[in-house]
Amino acid sequence: MANAKKITKNADGSHNVPDSPVIPFIEGDGIGPDIWRATRMVIDAAVEKAYAGRRRIEWQELPVGEKGYEKTGSYLPEGALAAIEENVVAIKGPLTTPIGKGIRSLNVAIRQKLDLYACVRPVRYIETVPSPMKHPEKIDMVVFRENTEDLYAGIEWESGTPEADQVADFMKTAMGVDLPPESGIGIKPISPANTKRLVASAIAHALENGFSSVTLMHKGNIMKYTEGAFAKWGYQVAEERFGDRTVSEARLWEDFDGKVPAGKIVIKDRIADMLFQQVLLRPDEYGVIATPNLNGDYLSDALAAQVGGLGMAPGANIGDRCAVFEATHGTAPKYAGMDKVNPGSLILSGAMMLDYMGWKEAGTAVRAAVQAAIKARRVTYDLARQIEGAQEVKCSEFAAAIVAQMQ
Repeated sequence: MANAKKITKNADGSHNVPDSPVIPFIEGDGIGPDIWRATRMVIDAAVEKAYAGRRRIEWQELPVGEKGYEKTGSYLPEGALAAIEENVVAIKGPLTTPIGKGIRSLNVAIRQKLDLYACVRPVRYIETVPSPMKHPEKIDMVVFRENTEDLYAGIEWESGTPEADQVADFMKTAMGVDLPPESGIGIKPISPANTKRLVASAIAHALENGFSSVTLMHKGNIMKYTEGAFAKWGYQVAEERFGDRTVSEARLWEDFDGKVPAGKIVIKDRIADMLFQQVLLRPDEYGVIATPNLNGDYLSDALAAQVGGLGMAPGANIGDRCAVFEATHGTAPKYAGMDKVNPGSLILSGAMMLDYMGWKEAGTAVRAAVQAAIKARRVTYDLARQIEGAQEVKCSEFAAAIVAQMQ
């Protein structure tokens, strides 16, 4: 497209989005091509509906994963990473990590190499979608999961290796810590700088989107200097950067008799295992949740199960330089090429991408049409087998049904 231009970023973090932005996409492996075709159909239709031809997206494919290996000999070509950073916004399907060779995890590698430190997972109920909850309509949360450290930093040594023995010997001789023989050893780094930028982005999101609280999820009663520090640093950044718009839960009761002052949101913390119970029993008491990596991995999937499963769960990985929006599920290779699976996760991630670009009218159009299509009970097999009176349709037909609701 002759007038296609790149999205750029300003010094304050805001975006300059042209009417015809270039947006890279990674089709993905397994079911990736099926759900990407469906997603592109829906996003293009939403942009057309919202802006009547004044705006459109110029898509640029990046060969990553199996396709990247076939074309370049690399599962994650450096050129693809450069293109994502250069264009600021990208979207991707699920990627298979090769067994026994190459990168430990393609998804983790993309996040770490581009410093996409916030894994953002909104969880909100869509009417008619089957749920194990009595009142799934009460669920409206966004999980901000730290993406670059904690156990996902991947610092570990295998049992019986010289490296593991060396670390164990150092811990015994220098630190007085005696590990069981032949232990596999992993390191769990959590730092103040990375914690504060993650929590700051969570608080900013809560303020911008009308949430009443940010909860710091941690296991600090046991891991005091990592997860406990996460909570401590989270409270610190709330005071340092948002002191005029936030109040801690302790101060809320000490100074305001439990009544939230106008214009402020509450910063609170919960022990990880207790929060799993709370989001089941009292989900309406929680809005934005900020958490170290592993906790967020578990919690976001558990919350997704409450509103229909990973097939309907959108997600994004966002940093200061760029953002990648992605399906939150795997490649499901047994369904590859069958035009069968639910594309909802990637479609709703596309709606998040449109919001991020400032094209909120198009993002709203996507979500409204998804809701309408599901209410009309024209859905893929995973939903059809649970919704009474539903008509099972293919992946592409579900996308077409969503587009039809826009029209």
